[in-house]
Amino acid sequence: MKKIVAFGASNSFESINKQLAHYTAQQIPDAAVQLLDLNDYELPIYHPDQAKEKGIPQDAKNFKETLNTADGIVISFAEYNGSYTAVFKNIFDWISVIEKNIWHDKPMFLLATSPGGRGAIQVLEMAHLRISRANTNRVEQFSLPNFHTNFDPTKGILEPELKAAFETSLKAFMEVL
Repeated sequence: MKKIVAFGASNSFESINKQLAHYTAQQIPDAAVQLLDLNDYELPIYHPDQAKEKGIPQDAKNFKETLNTADGIVISFAEYNGSYTAVFKNIFDWISVIEKNIWHDKPMFLLATSPGGRGAIQVLEMAHLRISRANTNRVEQFSLPNFHTNFDPTKGILEPELKAAFETSLKAFMEVL
């Protein structure tokens, strides 16, 4: 059985990106899904002098170790002002100083969604560029625009063309698990 670690790159308690990440991970047959909540990893704002003086916080080490135990990683990005959320960028900064192989060369499926018509595509493109550059394994991507119109928690992606595109990317991700 494959272990999939999934999370929404947001600290919103009602995160639509957490919903999309969880839904996506559940579509993988015979997989054990571990859904992470970034609120469970309380980290100070990354500061190199503080890291040198006090060391790496245990929550950053725990997060990194959880990624290491996965067979695949699913992340859905919220877009704040055209970029990553502060909580994701902060955890990304902390785990990057633990080990240069940030994502352990795991297969990854990067997603993004938003209530609007662009589907957080800007942050998804930024994340895919950055993460795929540092990962030797396959990194798939998919953007879902108009989340509240195009997604149902029980039925999944409703719009047929978007659903087909999602399923193509999901299949490519599953092939390398």
